Amino acid sequence: MSEEADNARDYGEFVATLMSRQPALSKRLQQVAQYLLNNPEDAAIFTIIEIARRAGVPPSAITRFAKELGFDGFASLQSMFKQRLLGPRMSYAERLKAVNRELAPAARAANPRDPHQVADTFIQAAFDALLRLREDVAKAELSPFVDALQKAKAVHIAAARGAFGVGGYTYYGLSRIGKRAFLVDNLGAMRAEQLAAMDEDDVLLVITFDDYTPETVELARKAHAAGRNVLAITDNELSPVAPLAKHALYVKEGRLGHFRSQVPAMVLCQTLVMCLGYANPEADLPAPAAKKPA
Repeated sequence: MSEEADNARDYGEFVATLMSRQPALSKRLQQVAQYLLNNPEDAAIFTIIEIARRAGVPPSAITRFAKELGFDGFASLQSMFKQRLLGPRMSYAERLKAVNRELAPAARAANPRDPHQVADTFIQAAFDALLRLREDVAKAELSPFVDALQKAKAVHIAAARGAFGVGGYTYYGLSRIGKRAFLVDNLGAMRAEQLAAMDEDDVLLVITFDDYTPETVELARKAHAAGRNVLAITDNELSPVAPLAKHALYVKEGRLGHFRSQVPAMVLCQTLVMCLGYANPEADLPAPAAKKPA
């Protein structure tokens, strides 16, 4: 294995290498990269055939991606993802594997005319995504993100299309706890004017996931160019809004076909709202639950 591949065995360095190499990757290899970053546990557990099926690419694209990143082939790439799951994460990997065993056949065999089967499939997908979120939150830099929201004079929220529901609820939640918040909703085609209303002490909270809404990405670019602070909730480090953000949090959404589960993103945004609420003595919020012993 090449020296580059040895360096890439560490997952963090692999992500950093991928971020620097992304512009040079073909569209198909970028599709592989997006899937692997959004589903790292799948990459550690499943065969190349199954990963390719889930990513919507031929198996040869997985092999080309591995070699492009300096690995000998898929086996060495998968070994790096397996290393990521060592230690206390292994029990989570087994849980996720069990969920996927149930989810994949159910999704393929579900009768679209049976509401109970459809509901069960989406519930399983949400459960899968929440397991991922619980692991990701454990290592996420939540405190700097919350601090930036708290210090902001006002929070302007940009979320459209599939992310609009999460953005709308975040706006509602912030307003309920007394935090000045504005939803950049493009009412009257005045998105630019809404962005121009941002004060230098405000922040733009951008919420967008693959396939990133162009209007939301453009807002983030303009705010960044104007010297405004941008916070991002997105899916992975290759997101076009990630390099524009002062702080970013990543949510790997459960996905079934063209539909995505909004549950993990909603839970993360509720967490942020509650953290801000607890810091506000005037907010009427329930006390956080005591942490259960391991």
